[in-house]
Amino acid sequence: MNQIKALIASVALMSLMPVLQAQDTTVRTISNVPGDNTVQVAFRKLDKKDLPGDVSVVDVSSQLTQNYMTYSLENMEGWANGFNGNSMWGMGSYLLVIDGVPRDAGNVLPTEIEQISFLKGVNAVALYGSRAAKGVVYITTKRGKAGAQRIDVRANAGIHVPKAYPGYLGSAEYMTLYNEARRNDGLPELYSSETIYNYASRKNPFRYPDVDYYADEYLKKYFTRYDVTAEISGGNDKARYYTNIGYQTSGSLLNFGEARQNGKSDRLNLRGNVDVNLNDYITCNVDATAIFYTGRGVNTDYWGSAATLRPYRFAPLIPLDRIEPDDEASNLLVKNSNHIIDGKYLLGGTQLDQTNPFAAIYAGGNNRYISRQFQFNTGVNADLKNLLKGLSFRATFAVDYNTSYNLAFNNNYTVYAPTWNTYSGVDLISSLTQYGQDATSGVQNVSNSWYRQTISATGQFNYVNTIRNKHHLSAVLLVNGFQQSESAIYHRTGNANLGLQLGYDFRNTYYIDFSSAVVHSAKLPEGNRNAFSPTMSLGWRLSNEPFLRNIRGIDDLRLTASAGVLHTDLDISSWYLYQGVYTSLGSWFGWKDGTGVQATESRRGANPDMRFPKREEISIGLNGSFFHQLIKATGNFFINKITGNIIQPDVLYPSYFTTGFPSSSFIPYINYNDDKRMGVDFSVSFNKKLHDVSYSIGLVGTYYKTTATKRAELYADSYQYRQGKPLDAIWGLQNQGFFRDADDIAKSPAQTFGQVKPGDIKYKDQNGDGVIDARDEVYLGRGGWAGSPLTLGINLSAKWKNFSLFALGIGRYGAFDMKRSSWFWVDGEDKYSAVVRDRWTEETAASAKYPRLTTFNSDNNFRNSDFWLYKTNRIDLAKVQISYDMSGLLGKKKIVKELGAYVSGFNLLTISAERKTMEMNVGSTPQTRLYNLGIKGLF
Repeated sequence: MNQIKALIASVALMSLMPVLQAQDTTVRTISNVPGDNTVQVAFRKLDKKDLPGDVSVVDVSSQLTQNYMTYSLENMEGWANGFNGNSMWGMGSYLLVIDGVPRDAGNVLPTEIEQISFLKGVNAVALYGSRAAKGVVYITTKRGKAGAQRIDVRANAGIHVPKAYPGYLGSAEYMTLYNEARRNDGLPELYSSETIYNYASRKNPFRYPDVDYYADEYLKKYFTRYDVTAEISGGNDKARYYTNIGYQTSGSLLNFGEARQNGKSDRLNLRGNVDVNLNDYITCNVDATAIFYTGRGVNTDYWGSAATLRPYRFAPLIPLDRIEPDDEASNLLVKNSNHIIDGKYLLGGTQLDQTNPFAAIYAGGNNRYISRQFQFNTGVNADLKNLLKGLSFRATFAVDYNTSYNLAFNNNYTVYAPTWNTYSGVDLISSLTQYGQDATSGVQNVSNSWYRQTISATGQFNYVNTIRNKHHLSAVLLVNGFQQSESAIYHRTGNANLGLQLGYDFRNTYYIDFSSAVVHSAKLPEGNRNAFSPTMSLGWRLSNEPFLRNIRGIDDLRLTASAGVLHTDLDISSWYLYQGVYTSLGSWFGWKDGTGVQATESRRGANPDMRFPKREEISIGLNGSFFHQLIKATGNFFINKITGNIIQPDVLYPSYFTTGFPSSSFIPYINYNDDKRMGVDFSVSFNKKLHDVSYSIGLVGTYYKTTATKRAELYADSYQYRQGKPLDAIWGLQNQGFFRDADDIAKSPAQTFGQVKPGDIKYKDQNGDGVIDARDEVYLGRGGWAGSPLTLGINLSAKWKNFSLFALGIGRYGAFDMKRSSWFWVDGEDKYSAVVRDRWTEETAASAKYPRLTTFNSDNNFRNSDFWLYKTNRIDLAKVQISYDMSGLLGKKKIVKELGAYVSGFNLLTISAERKTMEMNVGSTPQTRLYNLGIKGLF
């Protein structure tokens, strides 16, 4: 209720804007509005020319003129050096804040964003405390600016076209190969030649079904999405306002039953930001946001079923006209059925398929996922120059509520299994077996209720002053904290710290910045819950020095360096790990102490000396512009260590400290593991105008290397030590092809992962002990779990007269993945994918790409090994957009001041040796390309 009141208050303030405008029409510069040359960093703004090297910024508002986006962090790895889409500098979970408040990236749309700052280095993030130790992404939303009211409207219509569908074998081919699998296992064939022929002939798809879940009768060729956004802003030096109202909707690929009407989602967002100058010394802001999201769906996992249900199991629909006319029992079932599909079919199924995706979509009801988000920020700024020149105070407070739940109508339904007979060559249904009962209760069920509340507050004194136009001073003293409570989670996630920043630069040439924080964490024992995180940054504008000042072509050249130590509880997995844990719930046979009372057992030991893990870092950066800003470049080298990560290390303690049965341990959690990261990032842009064509080319890159520098481990073989290997290491066996025959198996080391036969994968015996087991696993490659080791982005912008072209490509290199989905790992009763056509047989032994088929669990073949390993190197054409400015066609009386149209394509092309693998989703919604048509106008 409080959030709704705040939203109403914000709207009420906006309604007063015309009155406030009428009081004072003088326009002055507003310091709290991001301008073209200011960048939001930790709790303050800096001029771009003074930006440290460990900060990257993307001006989303200016990008939208030629690059329409649908998601706040869309393709940011192609713009921000140091950010690879998953992390900054390969560190993992960064803190994302919107207008200073921890929030989710989906809480804001690109049309609402002014700029995004990527704070990477220790000096850049120190003031945010413990939870920001792996970087901060700061999203700044748009605010009103002094001037005439403007109304920006944008509308888009697009279609999502699937990139690829998995290809599965049809019924006849499956049966043929399943018979082969049984022969491989020494079992008799299951399907006769006549049965296989009947399924292959497709003469009666209801009797001999061959269900293709990706066929046109079930799926659309594409689905649509639409969105419209209106932005209203304006104001004067007394008050400024910004309002964003947006609505978007998108559909679904499913094209039958309930999914046809209910397979779509809708999102309505309302944002109001108001800045008011109460007098010459005090300003305030009130911001409110409401997001209403509804996702409609059906009560089944269609895509998961498509990857698992074999094509011959059942016919989704049973034709009424194939039922024998004199079969009174079956006709009575038809008469009493609640679900006659299109007036011609009953729902099909079997005893094993009483619930199936087709019947569920036709008759199982529907559900809605409902999410409501309310966000409220307020802040007060006080100019204290009467106390001390350059001194000011700012306080902020924010409250967010996120709630979600599901509403569903869960209907029961009947499916029917037909019994077929052939009369004079005509197939007819002689009887129906009914499974289940039709029942529609009309009761709407509520489930999966969830909420999250965020409370955030800051208070800070700021000091900014210039003495004799030479000495530039800055300082921030702050207290900052936030707390998030979430349903079903007992402990709240919190962050609290005191921060101090002291900065000085002499003649914009020599810079020094000290940023620090005193952090607190209740996850640590008393006495160790507070820590001090100091950082330092130095800068030197070389271009101001006499030895470079007169060198032609250098506009600006600045060298920066930073170092520091951050204490963080970000990777402490749980609470009270420093406490010993004891339980009276002993083993089943009951340890007794002679009194008939069950004995106490230890689960872990205590560690009252547990402390914060630390991020220790040094980074060096170089920024410059050349030849009258024809070329701009920035680059950073970084090396950091995260030391004292908390683990429970069995190998560091005597074996009698722990027992497996009964389960007992005295081993504590301790600070032990150390990690190291090292890498570079860079950004280069080239801007030129040639005759009537102006163009810009940008190249952005990030490369990082990780190392586990300290581990508590004990292996018999040195090659298995994780210490010295990448943090995202993939481990597995090395394959040596397929076993050729029984003699090959007999002469090879014994494999311990189940019985092997010719056509199974043979592995290398790494330690020469004559046995293939887990001790033969070796390092295979980097998984890129925190982002690809090397990420490159190239963007091109060109403008000719009223036309403009934009293109963005992103490359990712250096990581590996394992082909471990059910598409590749096929055994037992799994559905057969197209890859098994390249299986091993005696005839194809020389060219086979896939192990032999088996009806048993094939633990030997389907496990991590380099047989399944592949490189994830790829180049994606992420975006192409062509825009046309129609403002010149509007005439002199411009109710519409600006008008433009554009067409854009998303995810258009992937170049990779493994393109088909990476573009195909198995068991989930397919990947799509988006083709969009948009129009925008200014009123």
